[in-house]
Amino acid sequence: MTTASSPTAAILVIGNEILSGRTQDVNVQFLATRLGALGIPVREVRVIPDVARTIVDTVIELRARYDHLFTTGGIGPTHDDITSACVAEAFGVPWEPHPESMRLLEAYMAPGEFNAARQRMATLPRGAVPIPNSVSVAPGFTIGNVHVMAGVPRIMRAMFDALEPELGRFDPVRQVAVHADRLLEGALAEGLERIQDDHPGLELGSYPYERPDGRRGVALVAKGTDDAALAAVHDALWSLIVTLGATPVEGEPPP
Repeated sequence: MTTASSPTAAILVIGNEILSGRTQDVNVQFLATRLGALGIPVREVRVIPDVARTIVDTVIELRARYDHLFTTGGIGPTHDDITSACVAEAFGVPWEPHPESMRLLEAYMAPGEFNAARQRMATLPRGAVPIPNSVSVAPGFTIGNVHVMAGVPRIMRAMFDALEPELGRFDPVRQVAVHADRLLEGALAEGLERIQDDHPGLELGSYPYERPDGRRGVALVAKGTDDAALAAVHDALWSLIVTLGATPVEGEPPP
């Protein structure tokens, strides 16, 4: 495990289909979970359209603000797949055919299928390092601290699996949780705020739940990397629930 302080990350979701509601994004949850397990917390997520100027400006902004920027979407063969070219512009480098990626894609496809549109998928910013794609060969890529991946979930996951060993391992984010039925957020808000003030290095959240069998309540969750602080907050949350007349239960509520 790397002992340096944990790096931070942002996720940039690119695609008109996400903003219109036509496609439901599932990549953010996957990335945030896997990155958290590596000790690389996600601090920001943005969803933007397939608009070149917006992509370029957002990549420039977020890569300067965070240690890692992960993008999903817009690296296919069609006219609106402009992410790769926009990332090249954001870095001020040419967008050009990548010989090895060209070779791999041409070998993967049937004779005559590797047309100009498909060759776009093997055209990368100069200096980019391809991210292997075990599903459909067409690569993602890393340039600087920006990791560009597909929007199709199973392809994005394959790319992340290939990229993960290069990211390093840091102190992973851990959590403690307690919950109680028949507990209302309004009743615990003041006490929860006091606990948060006492432990500014942790992230505390309250999450109401309602189950099909009629059970309702609130789950209280604390996240961080300091085990002693997490233990203290766990006890404080447990005590808070007791003082409110409810029965605390370890962990998050079952579905």
